[in-house]
Amino acid sequence: MLDSFEILTTSGVVLWSKSYVPVSNSVINGFIKDVFIEEKVLPGANVADDATAAKNPAYRKERYTLKWTSVKDLGLIFVAVYQSLLHLSWIDKLLDNIKIIFVDLYRDQLRKPHTSVVECDFDSYFEQQVRELERSAEKSPQTGPFEPPEDPTPPSSSDSLQNDMPPPPIPGLAPGKQKAFNSNSDSTDTTPLATPDSSRPTTPLAGHLLSVKPGHKVTSRRARKAATTAYVSSGDEDLRKKVKPSKNAVKKGRRWDADGIADEDDGVTLDYSTTTPNENEIEDPLSRSALEPIDSSAHGVRTRKGEYVLKDFDVSDKNHSILQQSGDAKPHDPTKVGVVESGFNAISGLFRNVVGGKVLTKADLQKPMRGIEEHLLNKNIAREAAVRLCEGVERELVGVKTGNFESVDAVIRKSLTASLTKILTPTVSLDLLGSIKSVASPSSLNQRPYVISIVGVNGVGKSTNLSKLAFYLLQNNFNLLIAACDTFRSGAVEQLRVHARNLKELSQRESLGKVELYEKGYGKDAANIAKDAVAYAKQMHFDVVLIDTAGRRHNDARLMSSLEKFAAFAQPDKILMVGEALVGSDSVAQARSFNEAFGRGRRLDGFIISKCDTVGDMRGTLVSMVHATGIPVLFLGVGQHYGDIRTLNVKSTVDMLMS
Repeated sequence: MLDSFEILTTSGVVLWSKSYVPVSNSVINGFIKDVFIEEKVLPGANVADDATAAKNPAYRKERYTLKWTSVKDLGLIFVAVYQSLLHLSWIDKLLDNIKIIFVDLYRDQLRKPHTSVVECDFDSYFEQQVRELERSAEKSPQTGPFEPPEDPTPPSSSDSLQNDMPPPPIPGLAPGKQKAFNSNSDSTDTTPLATPDSSRPTTPLAGHLLSVKPGHKVTSRRARKAATTAYVSSGDEDLRKKVKPSKNAVKKGRRWDADGIADEDDGVTLDYSTTTPNENEIEDPLSRSALEPIDSSAHGVRTRKGEYVLKDFDVSDKNHSILQQSGDAKPHDPTKVGVVESGFNAISGLFRNVVGGKVLTKADLQKPMRGIEEHLLNKNIAREAAVRLCEGVERELVGVKTGNFESVDAVIRKSLTASLTKILTPTVSLDLLGSIKSVASPSSLNQRPYVISIVGVNGVGKSTNLSKLAFYLLQNNFNLLIAACDTFRSGAVEQLRVHARNLKELSQRESLGKVELYEKGYGKDAANIAKDAVAYAKQMHFDVVLIDTAGRRHNDARLMSSLEKFAAFAQPDKILMVGEALVGSDSVAQARSFNEAFGRGRRLDGFIISKCDTVGDMRGTLVSMVHATGIPVLFLGVGQHYGDIRTLNVKSTVDMLMS
């Protein structure tokens, strides 16, 4: 357990500290005196400890160990204090990460002359890192040697008893031979060696196979094979034939009807989700039948009114972004202290040839504008949106009289930040919970279910994000009906069936709203199924209907034309399009095609941008889709769990795009 963490200057001023257990001031004071004032303990150079973190110098005082790292150009020292008896393998990683995050967040304040106070709310950033590293340390085995304190006491009697115990059996030896092998100095043992039967192969017993520690996967092909066939002994030829089918056997074809049910049963099980694994097989720790507890506070917060509100771009995401950027920095550049400097430093350098006091013209801005456009393209912003943004910046710069290099740089940053903020800031209300209550509440004059339809191209994650949205609404105690209107893709109904089953179990366990699946199988008209689902939801008093639709190419006129009929039959209150953060420039065409596919007077109501956790700071797809349609972003998908959905924080997103 970590006792204390201090961030201080080389002159001894404490900028920030966190104490879990009271630590005497003499420990920190002795550390500063011995290391930095009297230099009794030389800092030395960092030595690589592993692939992820550098081994930081250690200082021992009384019963504590202090590990520390520094940033010389800013005069900062980061110190972690813990009991010397403990072995905390993640302390080096914590020091490195906290140094990167703290410097990135408060660099401007730290560079001011005579800084003795830093106005910061760093507790949440620090706690997130501690929790994350502790969890990763619990899941992974200890790396590195453990150095216990010296114990002068002689070995106990239990140790001698343990030494007298016979060694473990050796694979491949017969019992008699094993016994003779173990009797290394016992001359009285005259047991003859047993001759193995050459007519049978000597297969190791289950206890002789490779053992796997809990929490580890079997990666070797030979080990996996041995683990799954451990119960087959060398003499069980009949059982071996049952376990290992003949190579000449041909699998019988299976045919499916319109409802997704096989018309012939060939006796082969395809659904392994409910089967019990063989007791001799090594179970994957990630695959468990029981759902693990969910920490709802990690995904959102409850208001005083009892509403569950999703978090936006939170501290965890920002920490990961800062650390990810730091990995791109040059390792031996002392000016960057492990943090990537803004890409606009290089762009602003294009103005170095512009003399002060000159009025900027289009000719002066031609080369810098190309640099800004390239920066935006690297952030995954479509060229059309990037060109429009550059044109806006150019309009503000033309005619500006330059004072010095810094003034031009500030104008660029301010102008581009304002343009990005204007694009991403919604112009309509995004209060989805309020909209649902106004329609589905019993106090409403025309009470009816609130209908939300999810659309998008193939493979963007419509069903997955529908399930995330369903879990969010269930936490607000709404009763949901999920309508399976993807009657084309094989497995679409089964996928929603699994999601509905999981959500139902979560709802019952957490005392949330209820959820039910409405399905009619495959090959049916999706618009009619949606209409019937809405009627059924009204009859059974459901609050919300979530309609899943088939994926379709945005440039296929035949597939897109059916959306107009779908909108007329289902009459959705919200049509949300799932866009993929990885898609790039094609996002503009996709957004425009879907926005115009629902008939006259009906447009998209919002975007759900999926897979945002895979692109880092290159989230330009948000800008591209909003710029092309004017439709706001409601949610961001940031993972593969039901709680991995966030709302958009415009400022954080703009800062990320400007980095």
